[in-house]
Amino acid sequence: MARAKPIRRGDALEFVADVLVIGGGPAGVWAALTARASGCEVILVDKGFLGASGATAPTNTETWAVPPGASRHAAIERHIAKTRGICDAGHVDEILDRAYDALNRLAGLSYPFPADAGGRPYVGNLRGPDYMRFMRKRVIGAGVQVFDHHPAVCLLGDEDGVGGAHGVDRQLGTPWSARVSTVVLASGGCAFGERFIGSTGLTGDGLLMAAEAGAILTGMEMSSQYAVTPAGTSLNKGMPFRFATFFDADGNEMGELGDDRQVTIAAAMLKGPVFARLDKASIGERDLLRRGQPNCFLPYDRMAIDPFREKFEITLRCEGTVRGAGGIRLTSNRCDTDVPGLYAAGDVANRQDLVGAITGGGGPNSTWAIASGIMAGQAAGDEARRKRPTRDHRSPAILATTAMRSAHLKSSSPAPAEIVTAVRAHMLPLASNFYRTGQGLGRSSVALDELWSGMAHGDRDARRSAATTDTVKQREAAAMLACARWAISSAVVRRDSRGMHRRTDFPEFQKDAPRRLHVKGVDTVVVSNDGATWSAPR
Repeated sequence: MARAKPIRRGDALEFVADVLVIGGGPAGVWAALTARASGCEVILVDKGFLGASGATAPTNTETWAVPPGASRHAAIERHIAKTRGICDAGHVDEILDRAYDALNRLAGLSYPFPADAGGRPYVGNLRGPDYMRFMRKRVIGAGVQVFDHHPAVCLLGDEDGVGGAHGVDRQLGTPWSARVSTVVLASGGCAFGERFIGSTGLTGDGLLMAAEAGAILTGMEMSSQYAVTPAGTSLNKGMPFRFATFFDADGNEMGELGDDRQVTIAAAMLKGPVFARLDKASIGERDLLRRGQPNCFLPYDRMAIDPFREKFEITLRCEGTVRGAGGIRLTSNRCDTDVPGLYAAGDVANRQDLVGAITGGGGPNSTWAIASGIMAGQAAGDEARRKRPTRDHRSPAILATTAMRSAHLKSSSPAPAEIVTAVRAHMLPLASNFYRTGQGLGRSSVALDELWSGMAHGDRDARRSAATTDTVKQREAAAMLACARWAISSAVVRRDSRGMHRRTDFPEFQKDAPRRLHVKGVDTVVVSNDGATWSAPR
């Protein structure tokens, strides 16, 4: 199979290929491998270094790996009950099937899974650094052209849909453009500026790019998942806290907290500090935890704390849409979006059919990344081969509408750091985003809309301008703000409580409430339910 060849024109780099994958996390690498295996020329661009960037690379992650048969059927039934029936059983089964097959193929390729009691590969756990290093070698070995430190800042499109992307080489400071037949967005979710492990680059870029191209988002109100975290650290790994006893500010044990322990912890934190101790782990389990997730214990070691014997203060850190469920609406099980030529996989895509209104956490989310990457890569490859005869006759233009270049910023426009600070003030505090009220959401909506109105919006000349390294920060801040507006607008309309969406003024789950809320628009945000006419949120 031929490989895509970049062309340098002056200071700019131009790519021509069949498929462009934006993002180098698990969803991106599986999409790239699948599209390449279908006979396509494939380019993958990553904001960071493929294999080391993103939420998976620096940590361990579980997988939801269930073999077909009675055990899977039982697991799906338990999951449906947990999500109050607002996921889709058939979809869950398909995702589990695709991921389970892929994980076993990895075992056949000598990925170093740990062994179970019977000596067989235990595919329910992936060590992030090993996993992503292994996948980088596979991607490059398959002939995918990988460009590290080449963030995409916007999509290119024409009357036939999406036809490429535009970005910048961060190391040289020079622009690049890719002209392709199809694009797979696998750029991850939005952490709203929270700095937990692997989240620095998770600024919602793909969500903004998709919305500017005309894509519809859904489930954006499901963006208030919070992780239990040792205070003063960026460690958002929740698995060790399965073995924890929790204590309130007065030192009283808080008892068994159940699956949704964050709710009890959040209520206690609003009254004072909360503490934990991992004293429910046996000696053997302590050893397994340290060997299986060594980086999870570095913060304790640095603070000279034995977390199994000593109490330590904890906090809750917002994980936004990264561990939420909202994202780009998919129109089929091929990971199509509402925009021709554009596909989405991983955390940038909506996962409600898989997890309902609860978090996908580690296991379901990592399983979703694998399965959706494969589905998107296959569909993008099929469509790219069909479009190959017309690809070189297209002249797609930049689709971005805001914050494209510093030369076009209004003098009164807020700086990227100011935008990020403002977004964090609305999207991170427990009192405003973990617990939501109509009054509080209304204040946030007004403030965020005013901030958006004060930003620079691309005129025709700005949209034709080449990206610079400044553009990346501007677009990251714009994407964060856009995601906050979509999340808040959707939360205003969602007048009940379900999963991670908690309205204290509408505390009950309503069976007859809309199953899905869709949101579209960049400058003007509008929200609809399943099949209703678009309407502005009130």
